[in-house]
This record gives sequence, structure tokens and C-alpha cells, in this order.
Amino acid sequence: MPIIVNLDIQLAKCKMRSNELAEKIGITPQNLSVLKAGRARAIRFETLEKICAILECQPGDILAFRPDIP
Repeated sequence: MPIIVNLDIQLAKCKMRSNELAEKIGITPQNLSVLKAGRARAIRFETLEKICAILECQPGDILAFRPDIP
């Protein structure tokens, strides 16, 4: 999939653990893990908005498009 999820990078910049973010945005750590690994088929705008608010970033900081990746 040509969409790359850079959530690990943003978490590291904020010195936050995945479990802490999952709790703050109200999703399970397992669902956040699926998103971080790039295995999610979709993300709700509401969830993306919460992630961006907590990590103080933009959606483009978390998601990237790489057309050269099959």
C-alpha cells in the first residue's frame, strides 16, 4: 500500500508511548498497533483529529503517500 504511517516518529518526538496515546484518544492499544504497522484499511477523521491534537502535529506528519511502493 502506498500510504506510509509515520506515527512512531511522532510518538518519539513527543516522548510518548503507544499505550498512553491509545488511552488518550480512546481506542485499544491493539487498534493503535494495527494503525502504526500500516495494516489499517481506514482511519476515522475523528481519530486522526485526536491524534494530531495530542501529538501537536498535522495529518501529513503522520501519513505519507509513496506511489513507488506496491
